[in-house]
Amino acid sequence: MLNLSIALEDSARENPDRTALVFGDLRLPYSLVNTVANQVANLLVSRGVGKGDKVALACPNLPYFPFVYYGILKTGATVVPLNVLLQSREIAYHLDDSQAKALFCFEGTPELPLGERGRAGFEGSSAEHFFVLPAAAFATESEYGETLWAALDGVSGEFETVQTAPDDTAVILYTSGTTGQPKGAELSHQNMLLNAMVSDEMFPRTESGDAYLAVLPLFHSFGQTVIMNAGFRRQATIVLVPRFEPGPALELMRTENITLFAGVPTMYWAMLTKIHAEGDEVPTSLKVAVAGGASSPVEVLRDFEKTFGIGILEGYGLSETSPVASFNQLGRPTKPGTIGTPIWGVEMKLVDGDWKTVEGQGPGEIAIRGHNVMKGYYNRPEATAEVMRDGWFRTGDIATRDADGYYAIVDRAKDMIIRGGFNVYPRELEEVLITHPEVSLAAVVGVAHDSHGEEVKAYVIRTPGATITEDELIAWGKENMAAYKYPRIIEFRDALPMTATGKILKRELR
Repeated sequence: MLNLSIALEDSARENPDRTALVFGDLRLPYSLVNTVANQVANLLVSRGVGKGDKVALACPNLPYFPFVYYGILKTGATVVPLNVLLQSREIAYHLDDSQAKALFCFEGTPELPLGERGRAGFEGSSAEHFFVLPAAAFATESEYGETLWAALDGVSGEFETVQTAPDDTAVILYTSGTTGQPKGAELSHQNMLLNAMVSDEMFPRTESGDAYLAVLPLFHSFGQTVIMNAGFRRQATIVLVPRFEPGPALELMRTENITLFAGVPTMYWAMLTKIHAEGDEVPTSLKVAVAGGASSPVEVLRDFEKTFGIGILEGYGLSETSPVASFNQLGRPTKPGTIGTPIWGVEMKLVDGDWKTVEGQGPGEIAIRGHNVMKGYYNRPEATAEVMRDGWFRTGDIATRDADGYYAIVDRAKDMIIRGGFNVYPRELEEVLITHPEVSLAAVVGVAHDSHGEEVKAYVIRTPGATITEDELIAWGKENMAAYKYPRIIEFRDALPMTATGKILKRELR
């Protein structure tokens, strides 16, 4: 028996009155979070959802997320977190590909019409149950369907967690890789729980109790493991922030005595810019600062340490590795610009294109083996076989390794773009773009951007006689792709540079 939900259950049993979640004026104790999760579990079982089933969750950083996430786990079912920026057809694809039986979907706001998109995606899929997470607190009605609170009316808050084996699938995290449609990385209870435990043990505890600022999306592996699962295991207070803005984030750090902050480099850059430009007070409670998702500019690292008095610990991971694989760990020298050394229980090495080990400094492709490596891509044995061999997972990321065993990324996984901390995969966008009747061919690349790190640019060959403009194609992309994906820059060309075999030379486009 091993179930990821014990991260919440054990803390609720040991310290029921401690504040687990802070959201606005709400301060919710561990006992209440666990009780609502139990209700969600009872609700799912009453609707015929249980062990081995898949349940999707589309929700920003709100109390609903842990309520539903742990409720699903308690039934023995698998959580399928969805990016809240997905469009309707993308939601339908994820529901069908994961074979989800149910979808819990946030009602949304005018700025984030998730309820409308989620309902349309649900109706275009084979999923059976749709539950609305209402925007208004405890609302029992919604135009999009049955609300969570209406469904939970009269449902028991007691539930005996279903027995699951360590290798049973706890979570399916979708990642496009670099080829074709998004693929679901199957992560077991052991994968997720051990990664959360190791992440937790890497950071010192504060005697009076820790508080984590959850600005990273919980539907993303980084926020899910390092903030929510590790934080609940520690009995920390998690302060939920649905949308990052530097001013409010700094204010919450001060008022909630935040001890750990994890973010992508652009978040650190934005907070430092705010402090320097407007003289915001620097929070003094922060003990640990963690960065991942992209390489941090060395100047940002230096500025943060000078301003906050602590260094940023950089790490590395992927959805396929639960996600943490390496870190600049406390108690060891920190080397800016590196991703540190492998975490406990994890091995890393460099390999060439034939899986042969690369000795010395490299460069080579990072391969990872350990408790954090996924079971495989859901229902995709061929895609799994391409990246896994003898327990090793090859990442596609090229790195070097110094004499002390610290790794440094020198090139990203093939053509992947990292825009504001989100992974954007060009081929997926290219396949959407060429469905437009006036687009003949498209190549998507990342170009440098001051605040996002990279921006998405598409080089497009129009069909003969086509008159579509840059603004028109950008607007169309916005309607058909998630907000973090669609190209903001379009350049029309008569031809694209290609190899003799017809492969587009993206190096030249960049």
